Amino acid sequence: MAPPPQLFRVLENLKDQAKDAIWAISSCLCQQTPKVKINGRTFQITKVLGEGGFSFVYLAQDEHSGRQFALKKIRCPTGQEGVKEVMREVEAYRRFKHPNIIRILDSAVVQDPEGDGQIVYLFLPLYKRGNLQDIINANVVNRQHFPEQEMVRLFKGTCLAVRAMHEYRPTTPRSAVVNNKNAKNTGKTQKHGEEEDNDERFPQPEGDADGGYSYDGPSSVNVPLVTRHRVEDEGDGDVVFDGDEEEQQQQQQDGPPLAVVPYAHRDLKPGNVMIADDGVTPILMDFGSTMKARIVVDNRSQALYQQDIAAEQSTMSYRAPELFDVKTGQTLDEKVDIWSLGCTLYALAYSHSPFENTQTTEQGGSIAMAVLNAQYKHPQSAYSQGLKDLIDSMLKVNPKERPDINKVIEMTDRVLQTLA
Repeated sequence: MAPPPQLFRVLENLKDQAKDAIWAISSCLCQQTPKVKINGRTFQITKVLGEGGFSFVYLAQDEHSGRQFALKKIRCPTGQEGVKEVMREVEAYRRFKHPNIIRILDSAVVQDPEGDGQIVYLFLPLYKRGNLQDIINANVVNRQHFPEQEMVRLFKGTCLAVRAMHEYRPTTPRSAVVNNKNAKNTGKTQKHGEEEDNDERFPQPEGDADGGYSYDGPSSVNVPLVTRHRVEDEGDGDVVFDGDEEEQQQQQQDGPPLAVVPYAHRDLKPGNVMIADDGVTPILMDFGSTMKARIVVDNRSQALYQQDIAAEQSTMSYRAPELFDVKTGQTLDEKVDIWSLGCTLYALAYSHSPFENTQTTEQGGSIAMAVLNAQYKHPQSAYSQGLKDLIDSMLKVNPKERPDINKVIEMTDRVLQTLA
């Protein structure tokens, strides 16, 4: 009898983690730096920056230019379907353009040399200051806390990124889709417009405009990084993803432009907010759980499916209560992110999620029950009542009672005004 799908995914995940661990150990024993060749260029893998699920994030250095990047490696043991699912994450990176949202620089799909599946590589800018969770961890070790004004400013920048998702409006195409056959015959890659990728609105990691670091300052080698997403080492050379499917569908239809199409991030937490090199700009990242926000749940099967998706893709202690117990006839929407923002601001203030407390972590309590009943307290602190009220407004069990993102930003501005 075949194992259940969830058990299969767990076993595959453990196997993949073991492969990466063996790779890391063997490289240390052999005293040589692992290398990977992607899109015709060779990169040295310096160290692991993070991991989760089927993915690892490495510090990668381009041998040709000396620039450093964050390389996200995602294993797709299920083959082409898994690749298409991952490329939806790429689509999300490309869709949302905002100074507080990370930009993807390049991606490629390669055959897994150690299995039947495939591997997707995503190149992202390297932010050396880390993420908000790193700062929280440092605060715990040093017994410090965020200054309230700095914390609220970082939170507001995160909210601005979320608003770009909640109020997303499809735009005109960036460029025409190149025929797969032509791409196969010419072997050339399509570079996205320099105007888009060098937009000064976007915080650049120190170094160069391509988002890379160089040991000796900005690279003098003009090597384009952003390319068309394609399959490497495949005989047919098919393009797995080439632009925003939703926008392409709109191009083929006559009529007015699409109205606002809200998207939900679905995994907002301090670990998914990087800090730009200016030290003050938050950068929202990790769009693997992103989807259209408004989902009508018509039957029990759909309800269970939404619960399973949330359990797999959303961090439990930051997950909205309606995702723990999805009801038939319910409409899920972008308010799931408002709850997560409340948890995130609480964590910035008190160094942990409101539902990661002594009762749930040490006394056998249930995080799910604590979330469903909004069981949390504000520890004693020097933070203002306005900050506490802002947190409480977002942590309402009934999503209809939570403010929308514009109201959250308005309340955040009021807190900042009292701190000025």
